[in-house]
Amino acid sequence: MFLIVGLGNPGNKYENTRHNVGFRTIDYLSEKHNIKLSKIGFKAVYGDGIIGETRVILVKPQTFMNLSGESVREIVNWYKLSLDKVIVIYDDIDLEPGKIRVRPKGSSGSHNGMKSIIYQLQAENFPRIRIGIGRPPEKWDLADYVLSKFPKEEWEIIFNSIEKAAEAAIMITKSGTEKAMNCYNH
Repeated sequence: MFLIVGLGNPGNKYENTRHNVGFRTIDYLSEKHNIKLSKIGFKAVYGDGIIGETRVILVKPQTFMNLSGESVREIVNWYKLSLDKVIVIYDDIDLEPGKIRVRPKGSSGSHNGMKSIIYQLQAENFPRIRIGIGRPPEKWDLADYVLSKFPKEEWEIIFNSIEKAAEAAIMITKSGTEKAMNCYNH
């Protein structure tokens, strides 16, 4: 069984913002594989089902980004999952829009959602998929930038990244992180 967690902020106000590409990836996986996100618990909205031959739990923490780790820790503890079965998908300002990066472990960088997860799990050895959203334009506040919506001309590029991130997550569940890295880290 794998836990696939997409990071974002709950509520209509944050829908389609740069910070919510993790949520969008979970929505994409949910629709494509007919896994309803209809359960509420662990400070999250989630659903479980089968992708290929693997049981997965798709999760959107509802704690707001900076406390995402509380939700992830509760689910990991409840299902007694090893950390190599926890995949986290989130936005990254250090990657250009359109790029994704798969890693088997690592630090949080400047991402507060990842800081929270690493703190709550007391570990950073779990796979993650970063979706590039690019850096803010000069003189833009970082918080304002990540909470801004994508302009229409960027949306197609971002949607392609979301699809790739979803495919990479599935590849991790089937063939491992290294294979996904070889396939998606160009």
